[in-house]
Amino acid sequence: MAKPESWRLSPAAYRFVTSIDTRFQDIDTMGHINNVAISGIFETARIRFHHHLGRHPQEQGVRWLVANVNLNFVEEAHFPYPFEVHCAIGHIGRTSWTISSAGFQKGVCVATADTTVVTHGSEGRRAIDETLRAAMERNFIIRPD
Repeated sequence: MAKPESWRLSPAAYRFVTSIDTRFQDIDTMGHINNVAISGIFETARIRFHHHLGRHPQEQGVRWLVANVNLNFVEEAHFPYPFEVHCAIGHIGRTSWTISSAGFQKGVCVATADTTVVTHGSEGRRAIDETLRAAMERNFIIRPD
């Protein structure tokens, strides 16, 4: 897999940031943070980003379901350094959106993730409501010109 585009490795491309501590138990046999732990770190960041966007969907009778995750390992990650995860909306569709994220340790991008989420109601797929869409648009990724 090719490395992500260079702008993806810049913290300035993202609208939201959160810090997540690594744990000793996250280390693999090579002494790096393992890929499952990194996936969990991005999951925690995604949930925090969704809360940043507004009300939790269950308060509206809606479920947000992960449809796809694309995770790229760029550099080695190490304990005990925290992950600073930067997130932004990369794409908005009618019933789904993509969260583009990048994880940094000591100022270096170590991984990127793109997560596609779909919204469901009791009748199946449901259009993104206007309040959520407006919040997403305010948090859209900043691409270089």
